[in-house]
Amino acid sequence: MAMRVTMFKNHMAQVLYSVFAIMTCLGLGKLCALLAPILPASLYGLIIFTLTLHFRLFNADQIKASVVWSIKHMAVCFVPAGVGIINHFELLKQFGLTIIAITFATTFLLLTLVALCYQQCSQEKN
Repeated sequence: MAMRVTMFKNHMAQVLYSVFAIMTCLGLGKLCALLAPILPASLYGLIIFTLTLHFRLFNADQIKASVVWSIKHMAVCFVPAGVGIINHFELLKQFGLTIIAITFATTFLLLTLVALCYQQCSQEKN
């Protein structure tokens, strides 16, 4: 019984640490968005979170369990998008091919751009 209590306390400590890390980065992202409103606050927060993990300001091992859980349950976040598609199905029928074409074109463009940037960076290192 004592072992379960200890495991529960450790798990809760990891969850609180994860929430603290994510909320700190999101708060800093909101501050960045106020000072330089180029990107959304959540994107600034994501960049800051990535940098804090890269430079080991936050312990990635303590955050891992919460992040894995979040990714596992991420589909819940996309339910409103599905409802929006159902509510505006006429628009989807009218512009569906255009939306698909734009999606494929921009995806291809983005992948090409990332590949070229990667190629450029790898050539500079060699």
